[in-house]
Amino acid sequence: MSASTTLDQPPPPAAEPSGTGNSGSLTAYLGQNLRQYGMMAALVVIVVLFQILTDGKLLYPNNIAALIQQNAYVLILAIGMVMVIVAGHIDLSVGSVVAFIGGICALLISEHGVPWLLAVVLSIGLGLVVGAWQGFWVAYVGIPAFIVTLGGMLLFRGLAIVFVGTTVAGLPAGFNDISNGSLPSALGFLADLDGLTLLIGVVAIAGLAGAQLRARRALLRNDLRAEPFAAFAGKLVLAVLAIGYITYLLAKSAGGTPVVLIIVAGLVLLYTFVMNNTVFGRHIYAMGGNLPAAMLSGVKTKRVNFMIFVNMGLLAGVAAVVTTSRAGAAVAAAGQNFELDAIAAAFIGGTAVSGGIGKVTGAIIGAFIMGVLNMGLSIMNVDPSWQMAVKGLVLIAAVAFDITNKRRAK
Repeated sequence: MSASTTLDQPPPPAAEPSGTGNSGSLTAYLGQNLRQYGMMAALVVIVVLFQILTDGKLLYPNNIAALIQQNAYVLILAIGMVMVIVAGHIDLSVGSVVAFIGGICALLISEHGVPWLLAVVLSIGLGLVVGAWQGFWVAYVGIPAFIVTLGGMLLFRGLAIVFVGTTVAGLPAGFNDISNGSLPSALGFLADLDGLTLLIGVVAIAGLAGAQLRARRALLRNDLRAEPFAAFAGKLVLAVLAIGYITYLLAKSAGGTPVVLIIVAGLVLLYTFVMNNTVFGRHIYAMGGNLPAAMLSGVKTKRVNFMIFVNMGLLAGVAAVVTTSRAGAAVAAAGQNFELDAIAAAFIGGTAVSGGIGKVTGAIIGAFIMGVLNMGLSIMNVDPSWQMAVKGLVLIAAVAFDITNKRRAK
């Protein structure tokens, strides 16, 4: 199985290799890509619904900033979880790993006098070690990832309780600003809008449009399949409008651009490139799509599996830093259900249960769907128990949609 930036796209209709197409071919293309466009439409519908139900409170500027800050851990963990699931595995330990590493980070800062920036680096390094530990058992011993990470969930939760015990607080402001702070208003304000946030939004829009146009030109130049122009243009216009509107809301918020948004955006760009444009990413897709064929093709499956879990440990370390920073303290109970949030975000975002199919951007959309549900229901003062029930129903519906879509395609 080969993988590329067009991995999940079906072949275009034979009558229009240029991808410019008529309305009939566009309809067929949208039908074939129902998963991709369905999750985007679902996010829009959920946002509009809760905007109405909350009397416009959902899209208050400060609420948008809070939405990003509160769900940063899901966004970070979902990136790694997509790679794990696409390869045909699962990781149940990330919540416990977040609690363990977050506790160690807080202890290094508050009790051992380690500068917070060095403590962050050491914590991410500890995440690599944890990932290597679990990857060894999965890749080289051959224990199923479900069993290894279930054991890891118990092991690292126990270590978190042993090392952290009670709450570890008194963390420095610089560390807490990782999740709670915003970029300084270095460019001043345009009316009541933060200038730096506006500049970041313009750069993001220009970068997205330029990258998409270059990618499409490259496909057409090499006579490769490309989506119909109407679908391409419509998707690009909607993305530009969404980024522009979010930029406007963040520029109006009390702090401007959250620091953690820059961290998450950097990770999304990096891992989108890794999954779409590197040998490592293609090997992950190949293993998830057809493991025996990947092995016969020369893919070093043990090494790839090992690196997948090392990478998951690294991202769990980043999520631990973000979570501890957000709370301003470390507790042994941190990270409860984080693994379920990350898995749900991946599945809602279109990652196939059976592996082989999934995108980082899809998981990000899935994470935002979960985040909007949480925030919208909280604004409406819905009981937390019912919030969990709603999220469970959404997860079941997303997986059922994926399975039904596959059957229809066959």
